[in-house]
Amino acid sequence: MSAPLVRALLALGILAGSVYFAVSTPARLGLDLRGGTQIVLETQDSPTVKAGQESTDRAVEVLRRRVDALGVAEPSLTRSGDRRIIVELPGLQDPREAAEVIGRTAQLTFHPVLGVPEPTPSPSGTGSPSPSPTSSAPAVEGEIVVEDEDGQPLRLGPPELTGDGVEGAQAAIDSLGGGGWYVTVDFKGDGQEAWERLTGEAACQPPGDPRRRVAIVLDDEVISSPQVDPSVACDVGITGGSTQITGRFTTEEAKELAVLIRGGALPVPVEVIEQRTVGPTLGAEAIDASAKAAVIGVALTSIFIVVVYRLLGGLAVVALAGYALISYAALVALGATLTLPGLAGFVLAIGMAIDANVLVFERAREEYESAKKKSLRTAVSTGFAKAWSAIIDSNVTTLLAAGLLFFLASGPVRGFGVTLSIGVLASMVSALIVTRVLAEWAVGQRAVMTRPPMTGIAAPGRVRTWLSERDPDLMRHGRRFLAGSLLVLVLAGAGIFWRGLDLGVEFTGGRLVEYSSSATLDVDTAREAVGDAGFPRAVVQESGEDNVSVRTGDLTNDDVVTIERALEEATGGEVTKERDELIGPSLGDELRNKALIALAVALGAQLLYLAVRFRWTLGASAVAAMAHDVIVLVGVFAWLGKPIDGVFLAALLTVIGYSVNDSVVVFDRVRELWAVRRADGFPRVVNTAVLQTVPRTVNTGLGAVFILSALAVLGGDSLTDFAVALLIGILVGTYSSMFTASPIAIELE
Repeated sequence: MSAPLVRALLALGILAGSVYFAVSTPARLGLDLRGGTQIVLETQDSPTVKAGQESTDRAVEVLRRRVDALGVAEPSLTRSGDRRIIVELPGLQDPREAAEVIGRTAQLTFHPVLGVPEPTPSPSGTGSPSPSPTSSAPAVEGEIVVEDEDGQPLRLGPPELTGDGVEGAQAAIDSLGGGGWYVTVDFKGDGQEAWERLTGEAACQPPGDPRRRVAIVLDDEVISSPQVDPSVACDVGITGGSTQITGRFTTEEAKELAVLIRGGALPVPVEVIEQRTVGPTLGAEAIDASAKAAVIGVALTSIFIVVVYRLLGGLAVVALAGYALISYAALVALGATLTLPGLAGFVLAIGMAIDANVLVFERAREEYESAKKKSLRTAVSTGFAKAWSAIIDSNVTTLLAAGLLFFLASGPVRGFGVTLSIGVLASMVSALIVTRVLAEWAVGQRAVMTRPPMTGIAAPGRVRTWLSERDPDLMRHGRRFLAGSLLVLVLAGAGIFWRGLDLGVEFTGGRLVEYSSSATLDVDTAREAVGDAGFPRAVVQESGEDNVSVRTGDLTNDDVVTIERALEEATGGEVTKERDELIGPSLGDELRNKALIALAVALGAQLLYLAVRFRWTLGASAVAAMAHDVIVLVGVFAWLGKPIDGVFLAALLTVIGYSVNDSVVVFDRVRELWAVRRADGFPRVVNTAVLQTVPRTVNTGLGAVFILSALAVLGGDSLTDFAVALLIGILVGTYSSMFTASPIAIELE
């Protein structure tokens, strides 16, 4: 079986499988696209149990029972690492109830009441007696003193029954007796015997004696301490395996208590370290905006590629549609969650998918021009063969950046790493298999063979022709280019040190809430309203055209509601919470450290890979240019006052991949030319490599610019900064690959 036939069958099989998964499997949308609340919990060590994988898994099962009782549709609970639990609650916009129920340790215990602390005279010898501090000391081992539901102190003995002996609980209302809401508790196994023994001992005390009471304690707080009914016999106790907890509960309190008891006790305490809430309209708008940006960007890119490469460009557009199908099918087949940054990565990867096609077509142009016996089929086959190494090296560097996002980032940004990885792999399949099958078939047709100009590779192109005629010696001015790069670095560094970095809540910890209003909501009015509500130190800023964001280090769920009501009073309109992000201080430190580690590992990994694939001088030059691009991008964002957050981190690591990608293409050509043209000298070889790769660099850059410009204009507030960062990165990366990395390589040689 011939190689072309094998490739054709492989392409057909991949596309057929992609169609199957795309049609049969729905996409799993992240909460930032469909709306809802995500809570990240971290298990903590208790006095008796150490938090770890086993205790966290048990905590997940307890929390799952609690979340199911909340009635949220399609909740998701997963363990992340050894001590973290990610809880996703689609459609839940008010996280107060969820955080209260989920975060409670729910350590339920049943205690005998030993009495009340003995009063002692007041220090002055007059007035009402006060409880004696000494009388609060344990009289027996395990005795504690706590306040009952009415605020009166009680002496409690050690617990004789815990939540492990409880089978279930149900909230109900005493509609006949008018006693209000109560909670029925059912016991099981040894719990029934312990309850009978506990109530039987209490029944031996006379009516009115505090020792006739039984205290029910939840998380070290007495929720009910009823007296045992006079009808209960001494040493017999309450039989039947159930009891009622009363305590003047409201409807919500009774139902919440029943949920906690029914769910069981957490084996270890948990702490909320991250909480995100996104309104459903914001997610729908993001999907709509991204879809429009994708359609417009792909249309412009397709027109551009067809104008430049004609027939083969048209076939590349067909393969691009195949790429989109393969990427989407891989996404749903793997069960990956599509987040907002991930959606942006999906759109961006469409533009990046053009790169491999451009590399091949430019190579084919060179081969056709240099061949004595002109053959379209040979030129195309040779173009694919010679572009292979550059495609592999450039995509591996991008995959390294995407992998770092997956392993070191969290939340929606991690989804971007997954989507970008899938996009890079799908683009290689699309270009090296689908495009090749179509291109080799097309150039073998007689109608095409007799009309070479229609293929788009029979002529070198205007940019290549212009460069060939003039043959400028760019590297003669290499040190001037380096001086210009150094000046740009100084300006960028000045922005970082002078203006400072506006770190987002991901890296500082704290809370950021974005509000919209049906009435006019200007930032001055909002700032005054937030200050009057008791938060004068909160940072209130414009967010987009009509929204405002409130950011502060310490804001509870109740505080968020208080601010929302204050804004409604100030504007006279209905205020809606569009976005809510809470990052604990420990997690903020961790994410900030991970971001720095990600950048350091990216530099090291790229340097190691390039040192193996190329000369160490070329690898070091590519990494130096990459560091240049990183500092410039961070500096520009510092001058513009834009936030440095998780989405920016995704953009930054993408720029790292793109920057090295560009340098790899140039150095791949240097490696090839140096093997046969050593007599020309290294500077001349580098100059020739730069000139030969300019058409590819320009065409690939324009393809990505179309996509990113559409995202910047139509992508909405959430994606604008992301697109702007990548646009800056592409411009700087294109410059640095030619005028920073190449001169540095010459100096090192």
